[in-house]
Amino acid sequence: MAKKTGRYSGYIRPFSYAIDLIILNLFAWLILPYNFQLISFHLFVSLAWIIIATNIGFYEVYRYTKVSEIFSKIIKQYFLFFIVSFAYVGYFEKLSDTSKLVQFVTYSLFLISFAKLFIYYFLRKYRVVFGGNFRRVVIVGNGKSVDQLKTFFNDNPDYGYKLINVFDLVQNKKKQIEECLDFVMKQKIDEIYCALSDLNNTEVNKFIDFTDNNLKILKFLPDNKELFSRNLIYDYYDYIPIISIRNVPLDEVPNKIIKRIFDIIFSLLIIVGLLSWLTPILAILIRLESKGPIFFKQKRNGLNYDEFYCYKFRSMRLNKIADLYQVSKNDPRITKIGKFIRKTSIDELPQFFNVLLGDMSVVGPRPHMVSHTEMYARRIDKFMVRHFIKPGITGLAQTKGFRGEVETDKDIIFRVKYDIFYLENWSLFLDLKIIFITIINAIKGEDKAY
Repeated sequence: MAKKTGRYSGYIRPFSYAIDLIILNLFAWLILPYNFQLISFHLFVSLAWIIIATNIGFYEVYRYTKVSEIFSKIIKQYFLFFIVSFAYVGYFEKLSDTSKLVQFVTYSLFLISFAKLFIYYFLRKYRVVFGGNFRRVVIVGNGKSVDQLKTFFNDNPDYGYKLINVFDLVQNKKKQIEECLDFVMKQKIDEIYCALSDLNNTEVNKFIDFTDNNLKILKFLPDNKELFSRNLIYDYYDYIPIISIRNVPLDEVPNKIIKRIFDIIFSLLIIVGLLSWLTPILAILIRLESKGPIFFKQKRNGLNYDEFYCYKFRSMRLNKIADLYQVSKNDPRITKIGKFIRKTSIDELPQFFNVLLGDMSVVGPRPHMVSHTEMYARRIDKFMVRHFIKPGITGLAQTKGFRGEVETDKDIIFRVKYDIFYLENWSLFLDLKIIFITIINAIKGEDKAY
């Protein structure tokens, strides 16, 4: 599940990447001889650094990460990067004085480690002195583990957690749980911590459903006697074990960067290679059949439920109910050219501009019009989970036949299930597979593409 952060927290890790790569390339330029001052070498060390860092979790440093764990990551990064650099020198270049290579790697890692620890301790100080970068939390339950977590939150403000309330569930458990959920919404709580020993399966599921549907983070204090069938994630706050119920690969910065680079390259190829000449042709055909703009824009809900304008080629005559009623089969509002571009999904192509702007991704859960999002959020369990990642032009649910008009609740329920599977199991290969199937389906034509 997405980690809610302070106002600027989302920039910290990309900033760390940038600083480290600058340091790395600067020392390569200052220390290594002239024959290493090639773009190919700088690209190699940058790429090698990122690949090693991704595999050992060098940038996986959170507010609760121990300093000893940070040093462990630094040591692993140092030795692996040194081996890869030495292998490159031995294979591609001749270096008479290997001490230069040792100096390059050592000085780079020393300064990078200093910067890493400086940021870590600066943020801890910033939270205490300025009260920023905090997450508002509540604890549900009682017992030794709850008392330990209360003490941890209260005694360690530098970790960035502000304990707002504790619901001990000692008296009238059902009422207290309802009060807790209401409190979380009214007080804009970011995270809920539940002691599993005080909750039965029904109550656990109630908290899971509530947090999924309201974009809150849920974590558990484990009971050693409990057995879990889910693929749970364990973290430690000091020595207190904490369980998270969902892992979202796109929460990881390297994955975000990979997906964003892919989105930019793919959208540029479509915009330059296809839309540059197709748009004028469609503009003429659309205007010849009906008056109005070439493009149709509509508010949709995207990442974190934020609203954005989604663009399409206009396929309907101008009407006042476009933002209220979804298109149905044989809809009289659809024009002749509109029927063709909808059948072939050409009407969706302007959304590549949304991708380029960062509102959407090529692959992701399909965004709904705002009025429908609000309706489904009330009716369909876990519908809001799809807003933990960017919406897409196409998605896994669409390749499985759940696209277009929602005729029954079954359609939207299965769409949500596939969307959740996608966000929990994302990979670039899965994106490529979905794009390939989408292209094949567009060529063949789909029954629900109307």
